[in-house]
Amino acid sequence: MKPTQDIDAILRQAQSGFEQYRLLPVSERLAFLHAVADGLEAGCATLAQIADSETSLGIPRLRGELTRTCHQLRSYADAVRSGYAIEAKINHADPNRTPPKPDLRKMNVPIGPVVVFGASNFPLAYSTAGGDTASALAAGCSVVVKAHPAHPQTCDAVAAIILKAACDTGMPAGVFAQVHGADHATGAALVQHPYTQAVGFTGSFSGGKALFDLAQSRPVPIPVFAEMGSVNPVYLFPEKLQAEPENIGKMLAASITLGMGQFCTNPGIMVGIESEALGRFVEVLSEFIASVSSAPMLHAGIATSYRSHLDRALQQPGVKLQGQSGTPSDDLQAIPSILSVSALDFINNPVLHQEVFGPFSLLVLCSDFEQMKQVAKILKGQLTSSVMAFPDECGAHSSLLQTIQDGCGRLVFNGVPTGVEVTLAQHHGGPFPATTDSRFTAVGADAIRRFMRPVAFQNCPAALLPPELQDENPLHIPRWVDDNFV
Repeated sequence: MKPTQDIDAILRQAQSGFEQYRLLPVSERLAFLHAVADGLEAGCATLAQIADSETSLGIPRLRGELTRTCHQLRSYADAVRSGYAIEAKINHADPNRTPPKPDLRKMNVPIGPVVVFGASNFPLAYSTAGGDTASALAAGCSVVVKAHPAHPQTCDAVAAIILKAACDTGMPAGVFAQVHGADHATGAALVQHPYTQAVGFTGSFSGGKALFDLAQSRPVPIPVFAEMGSVNPVYLFPEKLQAEPENIGKMLAASITLGMGQFCTNPGIMVGIESEALGRFVEVLSEFIASVSSAPMLHAGIATSYRSHLDRALQQPGVKLQGQSGTPSDDLQAIPSILSVSALDFINNPVLHQEVFGPFSLLVLCSDFEQMKQVAKILKGQLTSSVMAFPDECGAHSSLLQTIQDGCGRLVFNGVPTGVEVTLAQHHGGPFPATTDSRFTAVGADAIRRFMRPVAFQNCPAALLPPELQDENPLHIPRWVDDNFV
């Protein structure tokens, strides 16, 4: 049987499941999400062992990732229960106005079946039951997950827990499904199927852009919310660096090598002004990097890609090796590396602007703040940018700070970008090419809004209004009523 025929049947069932799932009371939808989280926690030990056997991430890291996964499921459910994601708004009629003012009520509703492409670097938190799946299910959408081929057993184990939770809580058939397939045809068929209404993706630029282009070429285009990587530049202001070269060096070294650099927020570029303090910072950073042991990467493909991109960077004009750990014991291990280059060589070489996914960072050496601003201007959209600076330094260089802010989704002060907190105030997105739509986040309850759309009801009979918009407010959610938040 051809892959497209299998996918057609799965998407048809996903559409049928969506049509039933979206009509369920919010309380039943939330019970399903909490049941998934409960099932994941109950299977934590087994899931961590399976994931470790496929990714080499280690049991402690995977247990922590599973805790995050469960928090996402529950917190996104709570965002729907509280009314936060629904955004109900009511403006009552005024028949005495000239012309008469109609009754208008608006809320967000689910858009339909969502296809989720699992991430390689987060086998739990951004794969089968990860943030995209959790936010789509919370929105009221059915979900079809494209399992990542790097950890298929983990994906299947998690999928079994989701399906059991769906059965135990009486969810309709088709509310969740998972498919496998490493070929491009499977992904293309999922994106181009007429019942697919949105796509969530975490991965490479080439993969995300290909899915985006497919989605835009459909007779009816659909949104693709793709997170496609970032170099997450760190700007080192001289006064702060003069005061704390050792602390900043150790902090960044730990961030660069965390998880063998396999985070989308890994600080892949550092930008500083040449000085004695910068020299001391480089010494500390290089010493720390040299002390880090090589460790396995997620899979052979990522390890091969890392070595290839590292070698290419080293071959570029003006690039110097500043620090590196020892020789790896096998082809799956990565060599943590710090390189440096002058700002002029960096600005004129687009190859150096690209992400090297792994324990790598490139230090760009500037002559002054003006050259630092030139570097900030030529860098494309980023998930994060970080500034190591005293407040007075930022105030004295507000134009540079604004340029840095314009290019990122999250601006970090005196800290590292690794570690993405799941909260309402979080924004995990950024200008293209970091993501395909910088208005939306992939982390935090606002992620739910990717898979909802607003609908306004004008002069709707009270008996036909959804509970969220009824005057009696049976769900007891906060709403905007006649332009007042109550």
